[in-house]
Amino acid sequence: MELEKKLSKVSKRIKSSLIRELLDLKDPEMISFGGGVPDPDTFPRHEIAKIASEVIENEHRVTLQYGSTGGDNILKEQYIKLLKKHENIDNLDVDNLLITVGSQQALYLLGITFLDEESYCGVSRPIYLGAASAFQQRDPKFINVPLLEDGMDLDYLEKELEKLNKEGNIEKFKFLYVISNFHNPAGVTMGIEKRKKVVELANKYDFIIVEDDPYGALRFEGEKLPSIYSMAPERTILLNTFSKVLSPGLRLGLVVGPKDMVKRISMAKQAADLCTPALTQRIGARYLERFDLIEGIQPTIEIYREKKNLMMKLVEEKLGDIKGIKWINPEGGLFTWITLPEGFDTLEMFEIAKEEKILYIPGTAFYVDEPDNNTMRLSFCLPTKEKIKEGMDRLRKTIDRYAKEKGLEI
Repeated sequence: MELEKKLSKVSKRIKSSLIRELLDLKDPEMISFGGGVPDPDTFPRHEIAKIASEVIENEHRVTLQYGSTGGDNILKEQYIKLLKKHENIDNLDVDNLLITVGSQQALYLLGITFLDEESYCGVSRPIYLGAASAFQQRDPKFINVPLLEDGMDLDYLEKELEKLNKEGNIEKFKFLYVISNFHNPAGVTMGIEKRKKVVELANKYDFIIVEDDPYGALRFEGEKLPSIYSMAPERTILLNTFSKVLSPGLRLGLVVGPKDMVKRISMAKQAADLCTPALTQRIGARYLERFDLIEGIQPTIEIYREKKNLMMKLVEEKLGDIKGIKWINPEGGLFTWITLPEGFDTLEMFEIAKEEKILYIPGTAFYVDEPDNNTMRLSFCLPTKEKIKEGMDRLRKTIDRYAKEKGLEI
């Protein structure tokens, strides 16, 4: 059988994730600055184990059974309390929330719900790989908005929106996808004035704002900023996840938004998986009943802060003499973004990196248009401090070897 002839157009557009492939590399000598994998020592495993045992024994009629597509109302109610306490988001009820299998499913469902081949959507350049893969399956037209040190270039976006408006296509612009805090992959945070400007543009051109905020609770320094959702709840969909602050193994994501939008997304979820696992939802719900999730991750934040500060110090020491190099020092989250001088191709250089036993994510993975080949993402959350030190030495060796092979002056 010729499989290619049997595949759908959607299937043919799907590409393997470079990050997933990197996670499959099992060489024990390899140091990885690759995937944004939380440090397992930060998981509250003893508390989760106790709760899991209890909800299986005492609530098996719910936890071992099918659940509703919308999700466990006890978990929703607890998360509503968390949003009110820590995010100043109020006036929600359970119909404003949908529980998904991680935030990646939420991104996929957004694509199913809002995008088709005639649609436009706005995304950052570079873009989070998971969002790119989810949206690309719908084959929309992307408006790739350059990312600056304080978030998207909204002047560029406004010009593109006005162009669509003059062409009579503005109704086809469905949403703007924004990672407001500690962008993946770039590490930048959108400033308060730009958040207000996003709302202004959304009102003017009548589009949905998709605010993805998986890292917002992981702030190491600087002032906490109000969410875009809190500024415009009537036209914003807020995505969140338990993966970075509790455990990725629970596979719990959340969609918060206007009831009519949440209902439509929930309808798409019915066809995808019927429901999110009842067991992990109830574990999450009982955990939130007993513990303040945000207060509980303060030790985790301290661990990541120390690792981030160490990595940034070493970037300065080990790479700072390279002419034309740039990097982002994030205020939180899990990543930094490095731009090497022109002439570097970090995907091509990756073969040397594997020989030197150091992994990073080549920047080409984070574009839906022509990529900037001289970029890379480094994650500091998983490796130990000792491995961060050794890994930065290996990264410099990798860069030096590549430059020598290509005749590049650094």
